[in-house]
Amino acid sequence: MAHELPPLPYAYDALESTIDKQTMTLHHDMHHGAYVKNLNAALEKHPNLADKSAEDLIRDLNAVPEDIRAAVRNNGGGHVNHTMFWKIMKPKGGGDPAGPIADVIKKTFGSFNDFKTKFNDAGAKQFGSGWVWLAGKSGGEVQIITTPNQDSPISQGLYPIMGNDVWEHAYYLKYNNRRPEYLAAWWNVVNWDEINHRFETFKSGKTAHEPALAHR
Repeated sequence: MAHELPPLPYAYDALESTIDKQTMTLHHDMHHGAYVKNLNAALEKHPNLADKSAEDLIRDLNAVPEDIRAAVRNNGGGHVNHTMFWKIMKPKGGGDPAGPIADVIKKTFGSFNDFKTKFNDAGAKQFGSGWVWLAGKSGGEVQIITTPNQDSPISQGLYPIMGNDVWEHAYYLKYNNRRPEYLAAWWNVVNWDEINHRFETFKSGKTAHEPALAHR
């Protein structure tokens, strides 16, 4: 019942020139691959957790045995975060959002441009490695948050509707230390269809019952 690295839903060079082929290859195969490998290694010590999805594991970290809790937090979080990340991007993506996600962005932040500004600013100010998120909270509202390392909003009782990876391995080969430039360019590959799907899943209240990620 090992967790598995999901394939990219597009070619490694499909998001050029926003994300270069070398970065995508290293990011998916090496970094995400390592999270999956390390998560499986940690869970070997507790076979009773073999049937749990990565989401379920990080949803209640206090229920994870202490000797593997940090490994599950870091690697399970990395697995969940990246599995989302690949899906919310696509070739020839970007543009203005439409549908329910556009409505909630306008209602919450005033306009899409205001939302982008606040999202990018939060991502730029995240100290060290981490993520910037649009997260759903109980009651159906949304908010921008950041998390350090591979922490997931799921562990805070929130739902990750969309998020951008601001670890240096996500952008350094192309953008070097220019994280704000990467954050601005990233909107050109955003997959609003997938983000709308995630938002609708959140609104339906079924987020605690999503199928396991690449878990067989």
